[in-house]
Amino acid sequence: MTTTTAPSPVLEATGVTMRFGGLTAVRDVDLTVNAGEIVGLIGPNGAGKTTFFNCLTGLYVPTEGKVAYKGTVLPPKPHLVTSAGIARTFQNIRLFANMTVLENVLVGRHTRTKEGLWSALLRGPGFRKAEAASRERAMELLEFIGLAHKADHLSRNLPYGEQRKLEIARAMASEPGLLLLDEPTAGMNPQETRATEELVFAIRDRGIAVLVIEHDMRFIFNLSDRVACLVQGQKLVEGTSDVVQGDERVIAAYLGTPFEGAPGDEEVAEVEAAEAAGTAAATPAEPEAAATPAEDAPEAPAAEDAEETPAAEDGTDTDDAPAAEEASEAPEAADETEDATASDASDAQGSTTKEGNAQ
Repeated sequence: MTTTTAPSPVLEATGVTMRFGGLTAVRDVDLTVNAGEIVGLIGPNGAGKTTFFNCLTGLYVPTEGKVAYKGTVLPPKPHLVTSAGIARTFQNIRLFANMTVLENVLVGRHTRTKEGLWSALLRGPGFRKAEAASRERAMELLEFIGLAHKADHLSRNLPYGEQRKLEIARAMASEPGLLLLDEPTAGMNPQETRATEELVFAIRDRGIAVLVIEHDMRFIFNLSDRVACLVQGQKLVEGTSDVVQGDERVIAAYLGTPFEGAPGDEEVAEVEAAEAAGTAAATPAEPEAAATPAEDAPEAPAAEDAEETPAAEDGTDTDDAPAAEEASEAPEAADETEDATASDASDAQGSTTKEGNAQ
């Protein structure tokens, strides 16, 4: 008979609560991450995700609750948490800008080397051997993330996506059993996001459990075996990607809940019906508008006739013009006749006067 062994938990957070004065940022959160598992942690901005990470890694001392790694309760000291086997990256990149890529990864090896101050000062055979082993391991990690060819470059000169990769390599240099990634794809384009997804899968294949905070829903749901949602510092739901995506409380947390007096189904239906009616009324108007010039076209000859009418009237006036001129000339002729008669009478009177004087 085949027996199935339950996965052993790597991380067990029980009742974790973090208060800052009167503000409770994280309230009674339980979370378990098993070996070789990828768990996603989602939630709106201000939900308490990064605060929860800080409680897990010793940056904050939880007000209540406990954090255990492989069954051992962790002390609230970051370097002791790292030594125990938990490493993390940060939401904002925190590389040593003036150190080379290789040197940044070597910094992550400090919890795995046993050489102390005097050994570093004297630089004896033990120190040189430990340093060579650390360099070899660092170059393996750079080869793993694809940055071995830039080992001697300053980290500040790397593109944004490669700086994110370098930060992951530095965290892996401490040989963790659990890796915490705080928004590893923030600010990345789709190609860089896809490369990060493949990198996280490769890390999981090395036997390292991963806990990821992310706002890119497509990335986190494709990546994670389980997803937990935090809202206002409390764990709202936990389950597979399909379960969390379909939970109405998660949808409401991201999209909001309907407010009082918000339009319901009936109002929405009325608005859609009015829009459809308006669209239907506007659609036939275009053919009518197109048909109007065609209907006006036959009226063009009528317009031409109307233009010709004044010409015809002008022709009628032209025919009447000679008669009018003759009528106007007739009085002038009569006046000339009267002038001629008056002149003749004057001449006759003048002749009679001359004859009388002669006698």
